Amino acid sequence: MPGPQPPDFTLDSLLGAADNALRALFAPARASRAPLPDTAPLGETDRRLVAGLMRVNHAGEIAAQALYHGQALMARSDETRQFLLRAAAEEGDHLAWCEQRLRELGDRTSLLNPFWYAGAFAIGAMAAAFSDRLSLGFVRETERQVEGHLSEHLARLPAADGRSRHILETMQREETGHAQAAQAAGAGELPSPLRILMGLTSKLMTRSAYYV
Repeated sequence: MPGPQPPDFTLDSLLGAADNALRALFAPARASRAPLPDTAPLGETDRRLVAGLMRVNHAGEIAAQALYHGQALMARSDETRQFLLRAAAEEGDHLAWCEQRLRELGDRTSLLNPFWYAGAFAIGAMAAAFSDRLSLGFVRETERQVEGHLSEHLARLPAADGRSRHILETMQREETGHAQAAQAAGAGELPSPLRILMGLTSKLMTRSAYYV
C-alpha cells in the first residue's frame, strides 16, 4: 500500500481553500436538506436569548468549516481528505440552518467570524501537517466538545421554540456521528493539555460570540 502523501499545494487546492473561506464568511449559506419545522412566535426576552445561542452556534459552524478545510488542505491521504470534505459539506447545512434562524429572529451573525475562521483554519492545518491520525483526533475531540455545549443550549431553549430545538438536536446527532467516524478512521488520542486548551478556546469563542 502507498504510504502517506505530501500535502496538496497545487494552485487549484490553494484557490479552492480561498474560495471555501469566502463562501463560508460572505456568501449566503444554503442548506441541501429539507426545510425546518414551523415554530411559535417568541417574546422579546426569549428572542434575544435564542438569537444569542444561535449566533454562538453559527460561529461554531464557521470554525468547523475552517477546521475541516484547513485539515483537508494538509491531509496526507486521499481517504482522510475525502472524509473531511464530506464532514464539511454536512456541517454546511448546520451553518445554513443557524444563519436562517438568525434572520428569522431579526438578528445578525457574529462580527468576529473572520477571526474564528482564520484561527480554526490555522489550527486544522497545523494538526494535519503532523499526521492524519492527529488531525482525526482533533475532529473527535472538537465534536465531543461541541456535543457538550449543544446539550447546554438545548437545556436553555424556550419550550415553544421547536424550530431551534430541531436544528440543535440534528446538529448534535451529526456531530456525534463525525466523532464516531473519526474514531473508526484511526483518530489518535490528544494530550490532556491540548484538550484543555481546546476547551478554553471554545469557551472564549462561545462567550464572545453570544454578544459580538
